[in-house]
Amino acid sequence: MIAPGVPSSSTNQTDSRIANLVRVYRLTSHSRTPSTTQKTDMPSREKNSAVRANTDFSIETAYRQMLRIRKTEEKIIELYASDVVKSPVHLSIGQEFVSVGVCEALGQDDTAFGTYRSHALYLAKGGNLRKMWAELYGKEDGCARGKGGSMHLCAPEAGMVGTSAIVASSLPNAVGYAMAEKMRGSNNIVAVFFGDGATDEGVFHESINFAALKKLPILFVCENNLFAIYSHVSSRMANVGFAERAGAYGVPYLNVDDGRAESVFEGTREAVERIRNGDGPQFMECLTCRWRDHVGPGEDLYLGYRSEQELNSWIEKDDLPRTGREIGEAQRKAIDAEVERELADALQFAEASNFPQTTEAYHYVYA
Repeated sequence: MIAPGVPSSSTNQTDSRIANLVRVYRLTSHSRTPSTTQKTDMPSREKNSAVRANTDFSIETAYRQMLRIRKTEEKIIELYASDVVKSPVHLSIGQEFVSVGVCEALGQDDTAFGTYRSHALYLAKGGNLRKMWAELYGKEDGCARGKGGSMHLCAPEAGMVGTSAIVASSLPNAVGYAMAEKMRGSNNIVAVFFGDGATDEGVFHESINFAALKKLPILFVCENNLFAIYSHVSSRMANVGFAERAGAYGVPYLNVDDGRAESVFEGTREAVERIRNGDGPQFMECLTCRWRDHVGPGEDLYLGYRSEQELNSWIEKDDLPRTGREIGEAQRKAIDAEVERELADALQFAEASNFPQTTEAYHYVYA
């Protein structure tokens, strides 16, 4: 369900409508009133020039991408106890549909910034699976040459600038990148991903206010899984409404609460079109759920901070199998086999790669 201007706290009243995918909708009624004070001498941005972005949702592509992410993280769970993975991991299982839906609506030259829970975004934006596994193994052929690990994946060649382990730290970096794109006069946009906990940081407010003030080409994507580590939103906010925080700064917003990649894609496509047309930043809140512990490969129900019923309600509407059911069985099996081969190849590549030399510690250090 895509809802303009509906706070996330209202999702309990929308459960009966969750199965209905809204394909046609208005982005929001909370759009900014044009202001003559926001004119700038920056070069004009041509409408949709030289931008290759998907305008139609592909069920097959979405299934393949979500499966690649799911299988990769399930393999991480399987291997983690053996210590071949050389860094902490924050798994995206259950949240794959957000990154896949957003990235399928972006152009090849658009840019993404993410969080430490970055496996899904890295792969959805086009990051190389071989390089990702080599990075997890701490090997020199990794995307960060074995020095970044799971929390610092990057693929500049695919428009994946990077991720950070510091909560909300990607927000000002992404806003600065969007400012540079506007100053260059390009028609590219920036998408920045962050969790609900990041909206509690002061830099969130500073970043979104500056983006609104300068009408920057940026999409703010809030992956709201309801918990900042183990603290529920209701224990942190008197008035739960993440998208409305953006609205307070004059940024149009929408909410996607049905857990479907296709809904996220449609919302992103509409928001991206408005950004490319010069309407300034947009905000999208995606209600989601992480199935595993905040950090590490384990489960966390024993901690008691959420109920089994709450978790199972999301597992039951998992978008991966229901998307798979919408394509033919023969094609689904072909995709399954293709993903398994790619994963096996990536693991073999990581295992064969060398650990970096000690001198690598001095490379790419700027201080």
